[in-house]
Amino acid sequence: MKKKFPIGKKRKDRKTVNEKPDENILEKAEEVPEESPAENAPENAEKAGEAQTSAGDEKTLFADRLEKAEKERDEYLDMAQRVQADFDNYRRRNASLRAESFEDGAREAIKLMLPVVDNLERALEAPSEDEKLKEGVAMTLKQMLGILEKRGVTVIDRKGEKFDPRLENAVMQVDASQGEPGTVAAVRQKGYRMGDFVLRHAMVQVVAE
Repeated sequence: MKKKFPIGKKRKDRKTVNEKPDENILEKAEEVPEESPAENAPENAEKAGEAQTSAGDEKTLFADRLEKAEKERDEYLDMAQRVQADFDNYRRRNASLRAESFEDGAREAIKLMLPVVDNLERALEAPSEDEKLKEGVAMTLKQMLGILEKRGVTVIDRKGEKFDPRLENAVMQVDASQGEPGTVAAVRQKGYRMGDFVLRHAMVQVVAE
């Protein structure tokens, strides 16, 4: 059942469409100040300056780190080059020492073979009716001398030449009738040298001066 209202009266809880807004609200809205660009310019400039300063600091920090890294790189490169140079020198020294050690060993071994050569030569000079034996000794001597020649060994046999104490040992003097004074009159035992190194001095007779 619908509730009836008296005619001519309006409901207090219903607002009309043309009701005016609250004047206090309009006054408060008018009181809010508007910010102008001119007033914000210093603040914006300050923020922009701070951003530029921050970017500049980062750039400087990056440059410092780059300079430090390049310096360390140069130091490590210099260190590596020095180590490489030291290693190359060490390798060359070792190679030289190995070569010298090998040559020293070869010379010592050849020195031990020289008496064998002497005995083979004496065996050929000794009288013998066994031709096959002498032929075998001659072949052995030839083979030994071939081995020495391959190693650069040469005979010191300088009969008639000026006596040289670097190559010969004078074991006897003979009179001037046997040759020029100061020369080698006879070789008692052959000498040998390997390049410039004398393996064994020759034993010689020298004409007296």
